[in-house]
Amino acid sequence: MNLKFLETFVWVARLQSFSLTAEKMFSTQAAISSRIASLEEELGLRLFVRDSRGVSLTLEGLKVLDYAEQMLEVQRALKHSLDNTNPQQGLVRIGVMDTVIHTWLSPLMSTLMQTFPAVEIEITADAARNLCDQLQKGYLDIVFQTDLIRHESVRNLELAHYPMHWIAASNSIYARPYASLAEMASERIITFVKNSRPHQDVLNLLHAHGISTPRVSCVNSVSAMTRLIRDGFGIGALPAALVAKPLASGELIQLEPGTRLPQLDVVASWRAGVGLELIESIVDMSRQVVSQYAADVGPLRMVPAPGLNNRRTLE
Repeated sequence: MNLKFLETFVWVARLQSFSLTAEKMFSTQAAISSRIASLEEELGLRLFVRDSRGVSLTLEGLKVLDYAEQMLEVQRALKHSLDNTNPQQGLVRIGVMDTVIHTWLSPLMSTLMQTFPAVEIEITADAARNLCDQLQKGYLDIVFQTDLIRHESVRNLELAHYPMHWIAASNSIYARPYASLAEMASERIITFVKNSRPHQDVLNLLHAHGISTPRVSCVNSVSAMTRLIRDGFGIGALPAALVAKPLASGELIQLEPGTRLPQLDVVASWRAGVGLELIESIVDMSRQVVSQYAADVGPLRMVPAPGLNNRRTLE
């Protein structure tokens, strides 16, 4: 039995798409279809159902998937036992939201490159919603973003929470006491990209306090957002970790209108399965890096998720 055909079968089952599998395996859709057809002919079984909704496994295909993953794991273990002197190689595609880039991505990359110097790393920065979509389509291997991904082939690990604050430039017109959230909401609020988790949290909080038409400006770049806040163009709704230095110097201040913002969660999400041990190693690495980063900056900037050191993985 051709192990390359089995590997192709496993990826079609995971991605539920012939075209995405072709991209993943640097092949053509015709070649992928031919491999699956050959495997079905050899086994005398129909492995997939193809319809307008996409590709799904048959009952026989589900049984074959379990054995196929076991066979690929044996192949991987055999190769490793025969040649364990070579460093780990391959390409890892990591998706990150802006907040991670500006806080603990650098120590993670430093640790990753020291541990796996031969691994090629590709970084994609995007909004959480887009990162989740790209992971499920197979364009990314692991993403660090805000939401749990409910998908049968995706695992999630809650990493940490960023406390969110109302922040303004200390020399701006906004640097004054506010008696209530409603009073503060009459000013311009600056926050993350539209429809992101923090943007929705800000809107929900304001609406819950009867503020139906707030002036909220959405910015899709953390650098641009913090620049606008520092230059006095509005009140920021963002994690204090992103502006730790200007807060410490007094250039920025935290406002206390009596109502706190919901925290911003950070979740690692990745595809589960045989042959993805490198991804699992990076997830474990991120857990350690986040724990250390949180310890360094303190609970006002970042709080590790409960049980992080015991690695609580959510399917």
